[in-house]
Amino acid sequence: MKGMLSQITICPMSEEDLNDVLLIEAASFPHPWNRTHFLDELKSPHSFPLVAFDAGGRVAGYICAMQVLDEGHILDVAVRPDLRGCGIGRLLVEKVLGMCRQSGADYVSLEVRPSNLAAVELYRRMGFIVTGRRPRYYHDGEDALLMEFIFGDNEEEGDAV
Repeated sequence: MKGMLSQITICPMSEEDLNDVLLIEAASFPHPWNRTHFLDELKSPHSFPLVAFDAGGRVAGYICAMQVLDEGHILDVAVRPDLRGCGIGRLLVEKVLGMCRQSGADYVSLEVRPSNLAAVELYRRMGFIVTGRRPRYYHDGEDALLMEFIFGDNEEEGDAV
């Protein structure tokens, strides 16, 4: 697993990546984003969508994040189904945390389905805390957990994030 992760490259997302990104999006969510939504993120001055490539140059996963002033927010993250559980999602989130921290964010927030136990557990292991709940946030009526990673004074300069 670690050997495979060392071969993952994370780059800014481009329009050329969207066909592969849309396939992963459709395989990951019951109400996936469409091409226009991703194009809007690519054009937004506040957003920084990223894509992870495997050793063969194929899209392994992606993350769409944004930052406005001192607030970072993860909008969308997904990994190719055959590569889930390998640490690619964690790498993408760590990259966003590092970028937001470097850009002066005080925290990074996200919404996640409480039923997405793997994601909730990953975020908790990474240091995110549950700060609230959005009732009936998703199309099917499921609530969203609000989670935040708060950058603090107890972080050491050498930390990954």
